[in-house]
Amino acid sequence: MSERTRGVRGSRTGRPIMAVLDLLGRRWMLRILWQLRDGPLTFRALREQCDDVSPSVLNTRLAEMRDAGLVEARADEGYALTDEGTRLLDVLAPLHAWAARWAQADARRVTAVSSRAVAAGAASRRRDAPSPRRSR
Repeated sequence: MSERTRGVRGSRTGRPIMAVLDLLGRRWMLRILWQLRDGPLTFRALREQCDDVSPSVLNTRLAEMRDAGLVEARADEGYALTDEGTRLLDVLAPLHAWAARWAQADARRVTAVSSRAVAAGAASRRRDAPSPRRSR
């Protein structure tokens, strides 16, 4: 088992597809990958393109992407996709086309899915929030 497939969430086998799905399923990962599709971006520019994702999360995701061989840091240009990162985007292109057709067929789908995701995220944040201390 390679280093990239060890310790995959949701999989006892560590199969490569599970490792990739785990990596891509991490918060902000796909957005960062997508923003780099047109060329290198500095950390600041990438952060702005990603709706001001927190610097620590962006740093973590970029490190994970570098470890996975998807992104490289270039001295004067910032962060750029590697050839492997570009191939991954090529694989995701049909999904992008499908999503556009799906959304165009019924715009209410996107609204419904987005609304549910926002509500689920808010519920998750409330559930994970520390309980307020009671004063005595």
